[in-house]
Amino acid sequence: MLDKMVFRSDDLAAADRFDHRSELSGRTHAPMELCSDHADDFRAAQGVLDLGAVTVRSARFQPLVFRRTPKLIRQSDPEVYHLSLVVRGGGAGVWRHRETQYVPDDLFINSSPLPNDVHSTGDPVQTVALEVPKALLPLPRDMAGRVVGATVSARDGMGALLAGFLTHLIADPTAYRPADRPRLAAIVTDLVAALFAHILEAGDRLPPENHRRALTLRIQAFIREHLHDPHLTPATIAAAHHISTSYLHRLFQDEDATVAAWIRRLRLEAARRDLADPALRTIPIHAIAARWGFPRAADFSRAHRAAYGTTPKDHRHQALHHRENSVQELPASGKRCLDATHS
Repeated sequence: MLDKMVFRSDDLAAADRFDHRSELSGRTHAPMELCSDHADDFRAAQGVLDLGAVTVRSARFQPLVFRRTPKLIRQSDPEVYHLSLVVRGGGAGVWRHRETQYVPDDLFINSSPLPNDVHSTGDPVQTVALEVPKALLPLPRDMAGRVVGATVSARDGMGALLAGFLTHLIADPTAYRPADRPRLAAIVTDLVAALFAHILEAGDRLPPENHRRALTLRIQAFIREHLHDPHLTPATIAAAHHISTSYLHRLFQDEDATVAAWIRRLRLEAARRDLADPALRTIPIHAIAARWGFPRAADFSRAHRAAYGTTPKDHRHQALHHRENSVQELPASGKRCLDATHS
């Protein structure tokens, strides 16, 4: 099962709680200054679910001001997006380009490289937060600014899909195994990409190049969602998005692969993860290949050898042998996971 690290301020003396929380916030990979009117007897609790590159957190705390200054950004910037579902309480985010108010069932979007003040209200404040590396969601700087601080409802549409998944995930992490981490992280990343695409497409005044990038993000999320379909082709993708196949290929000219190559790479990566999963060791290789859109085992074997220089059988044997002969340590959440949650 997955572990959820839990922090409770009640484990500390009342006089030490806020100073301890502030010190932890200042030492994280994205340090922040904290201010609170409840510093004399600060109360907070936080659960952290580490999915590798992606982190999900649940938090309950008394009202705070989180401040990320240019000096702190120069000190350390992990280049991540922060998304938080406001479950209870509210607040406001203040950036140079925007100020946005938040209420329960809103999604709050922030970015670590941007100076900001986040004010929370309510006692207690409750959030479910998500941290995703910007490298997994590449957006031009001007488009990132349009996403950060955007008003997003978690009551319907793409916001509800993401919020529902996060709430379910953090509520019962024991339902998942450590080997599920990369799969869960991929699902979360896809949902965030789809949400960003929705936000960007909603802007009536976006220039054409921004609409194209938003459409590309939506198409990439669609591809990940339908990788299991052996009939997923450039033609079916184009038809699903009401564009021509030639326009689809033009959209991918700025990517690192053609549409077909992008699909094949994602399928191979997914199949390799399953082949290396001890829990799936009894599943035949041809069944795993079919699960990820390779109905013919010979085609899968050739594609795997061409991409990685080894056969699927050899990869499975080496991966499982390595697991059996090494002591596996789970990625440590560590103190960095106690950074302040953007509410």
